[in-house]
Amino acid sequence: MPNAHPFLSDDFYIPWSQLTADRIEADLNEGLRLAKENLQQLRDLPLDQLSYDNTFGALESSTDELDRGWGRLQHLDSVNDNEAQRAQLNAMLPTISAFYASIALDEEIWQRLKTFADSPAASQLSEIQKRFVDETCSSFIDSGAALPADKKQRVSEIQSRLSELTQKFGENVLDSTNAWELVVDDAARLAGLPESAIAGALAMAKAKNLATDDEPKWLFNLQYPSMGPVLQYADDDSLRKEIWQANCQIGLGDYDNTDIIWEVLELRHEKAGILGFQDFGDLTLNRRMAKSGATAMNFTNDLHARIQDAFKDDVDQLRQYKAEKTSSQPETMQPWETGYWAEKRRQELYDFDEEALRPYFPMQPVMEGMFHIVSQLYNIRIQERDTSAEKIDTWHEDVQFFDIFDNQNDELLGSFYTDWYPRASKRGGAWMNSFETGLPPAGDQPRQPHLGLMCGNMTKPVDGKPALLNHREVETVFHEFGHLLHHLLGDVEIKSLSGTNVAWDFVELPSQIMENFCWERQTLDLFARHYDTGETIPEELFQKMLAARNYMSATGFMRQLSIGKLDLELHLSIDQFRGRDLDEVDREILADYRAELATETPSIARRLSHVFSSPTGYAVGYYSYKWAEVLDADAFTRFQQEGILNPEVGQAFRQHILSKGNSKPADELYRNFMGRDPELTPLLERSGLA
Repeated sequence: MPNAHPFLSDDFYIPWSQLTADRIEADLNEGLRLAKENLQQLRDLPLDQLSYDNTFGALESSTDELDRGWGRLQHLDSVNDNEAQRAQLNAMLPTISAFYASIALDEEIWQRLKTFADSPAASQLSEIQKRFVDETCSSFIDSGAALPADKKQRVSEIQSRLSELTQKFGENVLDSTNAWELVVDDAARLAGLPESAIAGALAMAKAKNLATDDEPKWLFNLQYPSMGPVLQYADDDSLRKEIWQANCQIGLGDYDNTDIIWEVLELRHEKAGILGFQDFGDLTLNRRMAKSGATAMNFTNDLHARIQDAFKDDVDQLRQYKAEKTSSQPETMQPWETGYWAEKRRQELYDFDEEALRPYFPMQPVMEGMFHIVSQLYNIRIQERDTSAEKIDTWHEDVQFFDIFDNQNDELLGSFYTDWYPRASKRGGAWMNSFETGLPPAGDQPRQPHLGLMCGNMTKPVDGKPALLNHREVETVFHEFGHLLHHLLGDVEIKSLSGTNVAWDFVELPSQIMENFCWERQTLDLFARHYDTGETIPEELFQKMLAARNYMSATGFMRQLSIGKLDLELHLSIDQFRGRDLDEVDREILADYRAELATETPSIARRLSHVFSSPTGYAVGYYSYKWAEVLDADAFTRFQQEGILNPEVGQAFRQHILSKGNSKPADELYRNFMGRDPELTPLLERSGLA
């Protein structure tokens, strides 16, 4: 029997085929009604009858149905965008956003929470309950709970407007990405491209009835598996230029995000000021590891100073190399040339072409080997389910479904979906998300399993071959699975403190530490096997791969720092940049973070979805990738010293990091695993920059 409100259904196996655009309004309005009803019960509590269960405990579950429905809709917006669904989402967005913003601004709710938090009964709570009370009160205050009525109203208006603007930003990025494609009908223009890229381009052209085997043509778009190989390998300078120019138009033209960026920055700054903070950085980071925008900026500037000379050497050596190969004088390069000449030089220096690794990374064996690694480390096992035979609904035929069990007691810890390949209705990049946060067993209540997913835009299967990934794509799969494990292995009795609900500059540790297993011979041999012969990577190729690992590492390091720097400066120094041209501001901020190029590049900010497609998201938080990279490089030294697949180290990481969520401060969790504070040197050593 169909669910009356499928978006709100508490069925563990989500009825995706029922989540259609015509259901959105009725289901979300029902979710709103239930949430408001639950919150009214909290408001009506007599002040002399407050308890943990009827205040903070009740708040924790008060919006469950709405959270479920809104989360599923936002997920579908990411993986299955369509006109009817988008219209309904945007119609509901102001109402839903205003409701969520109103909770922390509700005087009656805050009075009851604050009254209980200050009562003698609160001091008798368990440690985890005290943590939840403190975290909730801090979150309410940072959202405006302690403000006078007029300022609360303005904060609510700001939050609603930010939700609308950031939703539009994401839509503009997706639509401008999909608005461009290029059909190549001259095979000569494909010179230098790997066979995998040529086959993929032909397959896309065939799929759109633009080509046949007798009349081949090749279709390219701005999704990375299509665009990336062109910029890295194509000998045709004009082809690289054409695709580079098209990529620069994401977030411009008919889908211009410039005005959205400035308005988002102004609103975030205004909100911070109303809440008593100097800027959005201090507001957002005060409860993260960095604590302030100044600390995050100092961290970024410190790393920049440490690698600046190595970065300049990278630039100079690449210019010199191109000059030698073209019998010309060293000169400033075009932006569509750098990736191409860098790849040429790498192949020459190390006799290494990363395409040679691709046959050893078929998607399914990569996944199976990854599962084997974490099973050995964390004493779990992972089993795929047959979605068709078991009638497990999905949103697309590419989606797979898996269960994860604890070997110690055979408990189902959780389940997850995977969705790995690009399509026009799906946003770019890779990400993990949670659908349901479970609970550990309590009394007579059995464990409630978690439910999550990981998505990406990887190289697709072509011509009957399996999907063959490049090594960076393999790292991405491992990265997102690290996030997913953080969710699925959560063992916290309060959902809001479980899994990835941690300080944002700590959240990347579980994901980034997984990438290390893509570089160790012992673990590579568990999943890196030739799709045709089953052989592991030859030792000679493996050694070349290791030798080339830190080729131009300062350049990659600096690119990450530059995005974090841009993000921080725009938010911390809005008064300095207000009213100016965005591209000019970008160039000023990143003058020492970029190589000089012969053609100026439009600001990446217009397509920086991490920072501008959510009311907060990674805003003033992009530095977190490098911050957590310091943590992961340092933490992985324990695996290296005690055994890459040592179950004791794995169990310690599961116990102290993966299972604990936000039940304790992040720095305390880290010390519990490592026995000390993190050190910077391992990251610089791993990058060849010490």
